[in-house]
Amino acid sequence: MDCKHSTSLAVKLATGPTEWKFSDLISEPHVRARWERVRHYFFLRESTYDVTRRCNIHCEGCYFYEGDKQHARENGAPDAWRALMQAEKARGITFVVLAGAEPSLVPELLSVCYDELPLGAVATNGLKRIPDNVGYKIHISVWGNDATSRRIRGAKEMLRRQIDHYRQDPRAVFVYTFTPHNIAEAEEVTQALAGEGCKITFNMFSAPVGYTGDLRHTPSSLHKTRRTMIDLLNRYPQNVLFSCYNAVAHTHHAGLHALFGCSYPRCNPATDIGLGRSFRQYRTDLNWDREASCCVPDTDCADCRHYAAGSAVVTARLFRHAVDPQTFTSWLDYVDTYLSVWVSGYAKGANLCNSLVRPPGFDLF
Repeated sequence: MDCKHSTSLAVKLATGPTEWKFSDLISEPHVRARWERVRHYFFLRESTYDVTRRCNIHCEGCYFYEGDKQHARENGAPDAWRALMQAEKARGITFVVLAGAEPSLVPELLSVCYDELPLGAVATNGLKRIPDNVGYKIHISVWGNDATSRRIRGAKEMLRRQIDHYRQDPRAVFVYTFTPHNIAEAEEVTQALAGEGCKITFNMFSAPVGYTGDLRHTPSSLHKTRRTMIDLLNRYPQNVLFSCYNAVAHTHHAGLHALFGCSYPRCNPATDIGLGRSFRQYRTDLNWDREASCCVPDTDCADCRHYAAGSAVVTARLFRHAVDPQTFTSWLDYVDTYLSVWVSGYAKGANLCNSLVRPPGFDLF
């Protein structure tokens, strides 16, 4: 596996350590084109919203049913949500992530949010179809094959029902969450989804605070997961929305916070720029708590390898990655993947770098 460069860049790389100008990094036409394409979306400013406390299943290790947020009063009034979305738009929010327990149970609220802020995504278990008039990206959580889903999620024939609801739906991305116990099932699930023309990306189980179950990753499971991710990316390139750098960043022995420094308010006291200033995580009562605000509240920060966290944390580290062509193109692949997973109408391009590139300042693994 390698990163392809022009002869002039290859010569410069071969001469040994050097300081790269940004103009050098984007000098090749295909790299510049990718850079220009992704930077068009730097206007995105996200916040997340729990739209309901209700769920039609209960999964082991569920983030929602941890901490105080599960006890917030549920405000199901469409007018209240419309007012919130209008206020969010006024303060500069351009992208919403609707979650909670199970958002598909309140389709009227999803419609109100989409009418006001039409860029965003919905995190769902996929057991109830979200109406077509909600044009957000739809992230459908998959935790293994049907036997595993029945054991840890309590739902029968879950993958088949999810596929039936979202087959050939351009909004849908199936999100396979790797645990130490379902790594071998990823091939079966990916093959089934690819056979139906579905898109899939990968997530890592990241333990909630105080979690004592056996889904927390180990060094061995991180290695096996990384190898499986790369194998499936190579075998199903038309269906798997991922890159080598995604695999490195999310299966490294250090979590995302240690590797890149988390930008979300829960870990970031700065309030002058970036997510520290703009991000809020609203509970079902339409209130928010800065001390608890992150993309997946109540996650153990040291163990966080969540795909949603990486979408902001890694993407925000442009200058840390603009150090040499391999690191920069790997970062571009990561951003390209993030946009294809989260933004409606954005189609992923071919990965620019197919090497495993170490995160800046760290060993490869």
